[in-house]
Amino acid sequence: MLICTSIKQLQRALDSYRLAHKTIALVPTMGNLHEGHLQLVKTAHKHADAVLVSLFVNPTQFGANEDLDNYPRTLTDDTNKLDEVNTDILFTPSAEDIYPLGGENTSHVHVPQLTNILCGASRPGHFDGVTTVVSKLFYMTRADVAVFGEKDFQQLAVIRRMVEDLNIPIKIIGEPIVRETDGLAMSSRNGYLSEDERSLAPRLFEVLKSVQEQVVSGQKDFKSIEKQAKEKLKKLGFKPDYITILNKNTLAPPAQNDTQLIVIAAALLGSTRLIDNLAIYCE
Repeated sequence: MLICTSIKQLQRALDSYRLAHKTIALVPTMGNLHEGHLQLVKTAHKHADAVLVSLFVNPTQFGANEDLDNYPRTLTDDTNKLDEVNTDILFTPSAEDIYPLGGENTSHVHVPQLTNILCGASRPGHFDGVTTVVSKLFYMTRADVAVFGEKDFQQLAVIRRMVEDLNIPIKIIGEPIVRETDGLAMSSRNGYLSEDERSLAPRLFEVLKSVQEQVVSGQKDFKSIEKQAKEKLKKLGFKPDYITILNKNTLAPPAQNDTQLIVIAAALLGSTRLIDNLAIYCE
């Protein structure tokens, strides 16, 4: 596995693949990798000749009171894991390389509408940071394919919209959520949970499944279902930000005759923010 620490070094390496007429898949990450990330790499191998993983804790997607300074950085362990799944190139740039003028002085990419709801409403500016760094990665790598996890479903929708709006020539692939044996969606932030919180955390997925069951059974009072689910989370000890049923394809409020829905949730457990989602298909 080749490790590149600068944009120039990375682009020289990618040029050699293109000269050999090889396709390139990109897997953007912030490190502290778990099996969910490694599954993205495995999927990327199915869609391209060479797999590039970027590892960059992006400061522009963190708010003033969020966990940028404490976000776990585990480069040695991450490198070993990526080597085991046959990653071709690991890109580990510095913030100065990505934002030479500083994040606040860099041109930003903004996707309207989709970034104002759900996590975007709770974390103003978060998705501008995501779309800016992802677009920079797309343009500097000129990858043919990029793979993202569906756990961050809103993020995936925002990136797909950005690619469509800006005519970026890249194929976006969504990879299903990888879960622990007890149902908890794998996340780098799960390591923040205390032992008691970790035992409680899978109940978030259980509540999502109860919403799914109600809708599939034919219940259509979505607001009532959402309210009941939010109360369940509160009684369990979560501090829910939102739990919402939406059209899976547009993230718009669902119509009564929509058949492809999704329930999306975000909740604090202690100081840890958990997000999860579950598709709902109705006949």
